[in-house]
Amino acid sequence: MEFKELVDTAEKWCSGNPFDLIFAEDVDERRLDFYAEPGISFYVLCPDNLTGGTDNFHVWSESEDCLPFLQLAQDYISSCGKKTLLEVLDKVFRSFRPLLGLPDIDDDAFDQYHADVEEEPEPDHQQMGVSQQ
Repeated sequence: MEFKELVDTAEKWCSGNPFDLIFAEDVDERRLDFYAEPGISFYVLCPDNLTGGTDNFHVWSESEDCLPFLQLAQDYISSCGKKTLLEVLDKVFRSFRPLLGLPDIDDDAFDQYHADVEEEPEPDHQQMGVSQQ
């Protein structure tokens, strides 16, 4: 994907969450830097298959406070299959939700799903060929 398209995707992603794209470099490495209050920063190195560069995304933070939260996204990137920038950024956002003071969306989705499910009583099972009269 052209770097300009990656930058456009990143800017659109930022419009729906607290992060800002603060730097985009295409000279030495295809790097996108993001920042959100209170001091949460990370960067994404984007694949460059055209010139023989990296073939996977890579996320990292120079902040030691942020680094442990990126483990989920790093594990996701290294799992099987190609990932899109949007998928990677969404995983990073999910990882940083506790630092941003937001509830964990996985737990909310689980609770919402189970709140709507009512257990139905099990029907009486008749034995085959036996009348209950």
